[in-house]
Amino acid sequence: MTVKHVEPYTEEWRHQPVFYLRQVVEALGAQVETWWAGPCDPRAGTVRLTGGDALVWDEESGWCWGRFVSGGPGRCTVLADHRYLGGGLLLRPERVPGAVAEARAGVGNSTAWRPCYRSYRHYRDGFDLALDHYAASA
Repeated sequence: MTVKHVEPYTEEWRHQPVFYLRQVVEALGAQVETWWAGPCDPRAGTVRLTGGDALVWDEESGWCWGRFVSGGPGRCTVLADHRYLGGGLLLRPERVPGAVAEARAGVGNSTAWRPCYRSYRHYRDGFDLALDHYAASA
């Protein structure tokens, strides 16, 4: 197995999270209204859910669930009454629906406190290799 390093701020690097986000969207199924990747610094993505909720993922804190207030492709998403799902930066896609259900119920691993698992400025900490796993399995 060859380890591939992707240079930061290239188009390939900016696009890396899309493969992971796509798998989470597939796991959420009919709950998803729409989704988009972006912006950058940190790399992020938003999944709008039916019923007015949304999930926001970023490469520092992982998944956050809350009521959608504003946002769109290329813009930061604002959530109200948010809860971080926990479980690390790349919560396994099949575990996200259950984590969302727990956050809605106020139980489980969710918290209002923002975790910071890493800084987006740490380009060679191995995180991009973990993201690349999702690109390889696409």
